[in-house]
Amino acid sequence: MADEFALDLEELRQLQSIAKRPRIVSLISSEIRNLEKLSKDAVPVPVSHSPSPLPTVVKPVAPALNYITLASFSWDQDNDKVKIYISLEGVDQEKVVTEFKPMSFDVKFHDVQGKNYRCAIPKLHKEMVPEKSKLVVKPTRVIFTLFKASKGNWLDLHYKEDKLKPNLDKEQDPMAGIMGLMKNMYEDGDEEMKRTIAKAWTDARSGKATDPLKGYR
Repeated sequence: MADEFALDLEELRQLQSIAKRPRIVSLISSEIRNLEKLSKDAVPVPVSHSPSPLPTVVKPVAPALNYITLASFSWDQDNDKVKIYISLEGVDQEKVVTEFKPMSFDVKFHDVQGKNYRCAIPKLHKEMVPEKSKLVVKPTRVIFTLFKASKGNWLDLHYKEDKLKPNLDKEQDPMAGIMGLMKNMYEDGDEEMKRTIAKAWTDARSGKATDPLKGYR
């Protein structure tokens, strides 16, 4: 297209140079101006190509880890702290993840001879101090040290409801609460206690005893 405009302009300029009549010269000059304008508008504009988008890199999702629960361990205590002992060889201190909270702990051991282990108590018997608690790795075992929030003796590591505390309110029948207490004592007692409570319970139900606890007080 640009070459054709150039040839037309050249020919019109030749005609302009030999034209004599003013009207013809004016017409040729006007056409030359139009062609010059068209030739400028016809200059191709370079097309910019936007860069191709980079491929999206999808990171592989790590598979969920499987853990072997460490439910067997020993423990002891003094007035200030509790120590928990777990027999486990080949533990790397750098691959242990600990989570201590006031009423629980969760410890994970990764890549121990190709396996993952976990020891956790979701609810402790009493409150501890998480920031003071620590873990020590030995060649054949691991030791947790839990510092008690308040001094005293723990009956167990796990939280348990107090079965010996009767759950009575003002609207409950007191005898129902005593019967519930006797049931709990029967379940936790030795053979002699069970025989005594069974007799007292039988007497109370038959009306021979007005106080169901009379048989073992």
